[in-house]
Amino acid sequence: MTFLLFFLLVLSKSRADSFEEAYSDLEHYRTIYISENGPRLSVDTAQPKVISQRGGNATLQCKFNRDPSSPPNPKMRIKWTKLTSDYLKEIDVFVAMGFHKKSYGRFHGRVHLQDASKNDASLVITDITLEDYGKYKCEVIDGLEDDTAVVSLDLEGIVFPYFPRLGRYNLNFADAEKACRDQDATVASFDQLYDAWRDGLDWCNAGWLNDGSVQYPITKPREPCGGKNTIPGVRNYGMRDKQKERYDVFCFTSNYKGRFYYLIHPFKLSYDEAVQACQKDGAQIAKVGQMYAAWKLLGYDRCDAGWLADGSVRYPISRPRRRCSPTEAAVRFSGFPDKKHKLYGVYCYKSDN
Repeated sequence: MTFLLFFLLVLSKSRADSFEEAYSDLEHYRTIYISENGPRLSVDTAQPKVISQRGGNATLQCKFNRDPSSPPNPKMRIKWTKLTSDYLKEIDVFVAMGFHKKSYGRFHGRVHLQDASKNDASLVITDITLEDYGKYKCEVIDGLEDDTAVVSLDLEGIVFPYFPRLGRYNLNFADAEKACRDQDATVASFDQLYDAWRDGLDWCNAGWLNDGSVQYPITKPREPCGGKNTIPGVRNYGMRDKQKERYDVFCFTSNYKGRFYYLIHPFKLSYDEAVQACQKDGAQIAKVGQMYAAWKLLGYDRCDAGWLADGSVRYPISRPRRRCSPTEAAVRFSGFPDKKHKLYGVYCYKSDN
């Protein structure tokens, strides 16, 4: 038994020596992993952010590169979608496959491909609206290959805080959307509010933003607005219940195609008289958003309080002076007076259409 065990040990050792002799140069080699070629399709944008204005046009840049060895694919598809403000959904904008092209919803008739070259998937948007603001996804689908790129469309404009005649903190999210829409505006995004804060907006009342969050901008910290020892910034209440909770709202508006003006009239007017006076002049009583746009984007200045469509009385000052907003340029707010018994001037708006 002992002899047999000794024999097996010797045999095992000799085979091990033979293996080492046969493969002694293995240590000079390394393992090589063989992978497939890189992506056969890539999509990119040369301009991740495009800035335009309401009524203008914009080109969202997008180009794709195919593997040169790939045969032509007549079924290659280019698809543009718009991301919702919470990034949870995509809204169809435009699809092209060969000669077949289709635009969707409110983009119908306003979008087309630039087609500057054979690999150009850029999208042209015409007659831009406030709702066009946001992020767009360019997707190219080539058989089993696909790739995407995201482009932001930003608009020149102004953010303004808003609350209705009922008073502060009376709007759920749906009410807030309607309130902005009624004033020729949309609910502002965080990026728009942040830019407004950097531009000096200071407002100590929390308001809805378009992602369902509630925030407010503070440039001069003070006790009732988060504490005087806090740093300036955009205060954030986080995401709130859109149906049950009530706040003010931050609206955003941009350029308009029309004329905003103070109606020269021989005497002051009640609200109903103001509405009729604008109509008699071939116009309509102006909205809050139109006053803010005229003030911010056109430098409109008038030291006369006047009715607006929501029943508020305001006046825009771009050149501060004694008795007319002496400390800062601003749209001054005189409240929501009694529509029947209080008399003021009126601001009108006449559309170019």
